[in-house]
Amino acid sequence: MQSLIHGVQGFMYPNEVELQWSVLIVLYPFITGLVAGAFILASLERVFKVQAVKPTYRLALLTALAFLLVAPLPLQLHLGHPERSFEMYLTPHTSSAMAMFGFVYLWYLLVVLLLEIWLDYRADIVRLASSTRGWRRWVYRALTLGSSNVSERALRIDERAGYIITLIGIPSAFLLHGYVGFIFGSVKANPWWSTPMMPIVFLFSAMVSGIAVVMLLYMALVKLRGVRIDVPCVDTIAKYLFYTFLIDFSLEMVDLLHRIYEADESFKTLDFMVQTRLYASQVVLQILLGTCLPLALLAVTQIFRLREGARIALYWIAGSLTLIGIFAMRWNVVIGGQLFSKSFLGYTTYKLDFITREGLVPAILLTLLPFAILWVLVKLLPPWLADEVKA
Repeated sequence: MQSLIHGVQGFMYPNEVELQWSVLIVLYPFITGLVAGAFILASLERVFKVQAVKPTYRLALLTALAFLLVAPLPLQLHLGHPERSFEMYLTPHTSSAMAMFGFVYLWYLLVVLLLEIWLDYRADIVRLASSTRGWRRWVYRALTLGSSNVSERALRIDERAGYIITLIGIPSAFLLHGYVGFIFGSVKANPWWSTPMMPIVFLFSAMVSGIAVVMLLYMALVKLRGVRIDVPCVDTIAKYLFYTFLIDFSLEMVDLLHRIYEADESFKTLDFMVQTRLYASQVVLQILLGTCLPLALLAVTQIFRLREGARIALYWIAGSLTLIGIFAMRWNVVIGGQLFSKSFLGYTTYKLDFITREGLVPAILLTLLPFAILWVLVKLLPPWLADEVKA
């Protein structure tokens, strides 16, 4: 099909003119990445004994849960018959990567995340069930699951079980988002995706985005509560964010250098895409504003002895730009990978609708929904330290 259609340049196959995956499929890896990254940050305190990040432990778990509950919704809206999605659990098909993701998702949600949160909050839930009144009391009683034993021995068992669950959860978090990268990396027909580095790059970028969102949420919630920010805690989170970001950026550069050195038949097409249709989203948003600038700001906080206020301000800017850069990376992978023909002879464009099922408004609502869920979770299960919980 020649470029007689508006937005099409060169020769495109008829089924390539309109993109099959929309902005909702961009949100899917972005949201699951926040889940995995937030859980990895929580594991720093429980497994690796990084006591400095303890104030964010419970917040990181609740953040992971809030985003995990929303993670499958973009896929559901994308399906033609979302009411049939449950059938993949009844008739599993191991050769379908997307179908098997449902089992990975349920394992992480039911076995890992919900169980760890319940074990960590159980003593507080029992106390709140007896000290609160009204409908909250019934909610907390239901959350106890009939277990009201808060003796020292029972709490030691909870702590030990929670530690084991966290150990299981770390590779599960790696599997959750590494599997998302595998879904794209296993699509051999598309040279933009079919690289063995894709699962690893997705995984480290997930860790970066999850750490950044928990850091921003912690600073925002502390400000809303009117208490002082635990600066050593934020400094430690920023340090891990900086190191993880460096690894992520290095891996992406290794993948880029490999592509340049290999220079197969798709290289000229991909190079043209970066210089034209993806220039703003990849070069400007992802690389310059979303990677280089936040790395430079974080490096400044690590190298120079700045005042607390200046460091906090830089953390706000660096964390926000990091999330923009990671979202741009997801956009470039999902949308950018569909803008050129498999023949390498043509290019199409993506028109983002406004209020359709896969348009801008549903995407914005899905982005805001995890924060609304997190607000409810924070009200129900305050993420502050146990001695600070108010009935």
